[in-house]
This record gives sequence, C-alpha cells and structure tokens, in this order.
Amino acid sequence: MSRKRGKLRLLTGRDKAVLTAMAGVPALLTTALIWVPALGSIVLSFSKWNGIGGFDQIQWIGGKNYYNITHGYPPFAPAWHHNLIWFAVFVLIPAPLGLYLATQLDKRIRGSRIYQNIFFLPVVLSLALVGFMVELIYAPEQGLINNLTGHTKPGNLVDWIGNPHLNLFAVLTLAVWRQTGYVMILWLAGLKAVDPALREAAALDGANEWQTFRRVVLPSLRPVTIVVTVITVVETLRAFDIVYVVNRGKNGLELLSTLITDNIVGEAIRVGFGSALASILLVVSLLVIVPYLVVTFRRDD
Repeated sequence: MSRKRGKLRLLTGRDKAVLTAMAGVPALLTTALIWVPALGSIVLSFSKWNGIGGFDQIQWIGGKNYYNITHGYPPFAPAWHHNLIWFAVFVLIPAPLGLYLATQLDKRIRGSRIYQNIFFLPVVLSLALVGFMVELIYAPEQGLINNLTGHTKPGNLVDWIGNPHLNLFAVLTLAVWRQTGYVMILWLAGLKAVDPALREAAALDGANEWQTFRRVVLPSLRPVTIVVTVITVVETLRAFDIVYVVNRGKNGLELLSTLITDNIVGEAIRVGFGSALASILLVVSLLVIVPYLVVTFRRDD
C-alpha cells in the first residue's frame, strides 16, 4: 500500500507486477548463474570426471577427492600459504593506509577531489591489466625496476618474476596499490556518515584530534570495518587474474583460485578434483560472509 494525501491506496496489479519483476529477475539470475553452479560443483566434488561425454561418464567416489587434496596434492599447501600471506598483507597495508588516506581527504583539503580520483584510479583498472603492468615493471632486462637500479646486465639481473622467493611480493605490491584505493573509498563513505555533532561534542570536552578519532569516529566506523574485513577476505580468496597473467600461478605464485582453473580447464582436466577445490574455497568464503550477514541483519532488526 502507498500513502497519498492522508489516504491509503492499495497496490494495483501493475505495481505488483513491477515489484515482482524488480525482485524476481535479480533473484532468478543470481540463482541460475551463482547458486546452481555452486551447488553443482559441490555435487561434482564427490565424483571423478574428465568433462568429456555425458553425465553417465561420471564416477562417484565419495570423499576421495578431498582426501587426495589434503594428503597427496603438493601444490595445495603452498597455495594455502600464499593465500594467507595475501590476506596478511591486505590487512596490514591497504586497510590502514586506506583509512589514513580517507581521514586526510575527509578534512576537505584543497584539491581533495583530485587526490580522491588519483587514489581511486587503480581500482578502475582490471587485474589482468595490472598483471601486464607487473611484466613491464619487473621484466629482467626491459623492466622499470632493474633499469632504475642498474641490474640489467647478464650475471647482475634480478629475476623478480622467475624467482619464487620474490615473485609473490612483487605481484602483491601492485595488488596492494590497487586495493588501497578501493578500501579508501569505503572508509571515506563511512567517515562522511559520522555525525558532525559527535566531533563537536568531543572538541568541547577538550579531546584532541587523535582522541576524537579513537574514541568517537572509529567506533562509529564499526559497520564499515566489518565490510572492509569481509571484502579483504573475499579479495584474498578470489585473487586470480594478476597471478595468472604473470605466470599462470606457477613457481611461487600458486593460489587456490589458480589450482581450480588448472584442474577444470587446464591441460589435465579433472572436473571432480577441481570442484572439490572450489567447494573448499566456497566453504571458507561462507565462514566469513555468513557471520557478516548475521551481524548486519541483527543490527537492522
């Protein structure tokens, strides 16, 4: 029903049709394109199938894929390790750095709009393009870093991409560069929503700028903090494009996402095995997303 000039008006059939379409079409697309494939992957994770032939070629093997992943699949442990490093770096650098930049831009300094666009510009770039930038920056002979440091001669080259002890952090540098602008915008939106009266009251009580931020502003940013945390975890787990462009996720750049791709669409197609890896990634993601949704809905109630 809608209220117009003090009177209640029942929804017409056209209103109901529009509302049904607005809610139903996105729900249908989400179900068909996300949840059906996700549930299908979970089902296939208990099978052995090379993707060739019909479903009658599927062999059901129970939880053998999960056992093989955790006990006899060498790239799995390094991939988990690299994902954890990715997460730690994203928590320690882009999150606080984005918050710092957001607080500075929130002061409405001169040219803040220009700075905001400059910091946010990397977010517009696709991770695949960032991967090509990695090649240009870290190439042994023609790369920017080696040319600036003078490591371009044979015997003096630094192989940033080929060295498994360096390539992960080399790629993470540009990933952090891109993630910082994304997180900055989220923090900035949260800062804009803080009631100015709270800051004025803190100033009247004699609080300095740091005390006001720590005791007034930061607690008000709790919803945004939860969002930033969830996004950081999700971005960590879905990291794929940049490492796949660099070296297809090999030789020190193994991630869970690249292992899934290698097994489902790689040279040795193992749909069931790759689906088990995808199911593990899905469960880890849900362990973070579900508590976030619970907290959000509980707060709304």
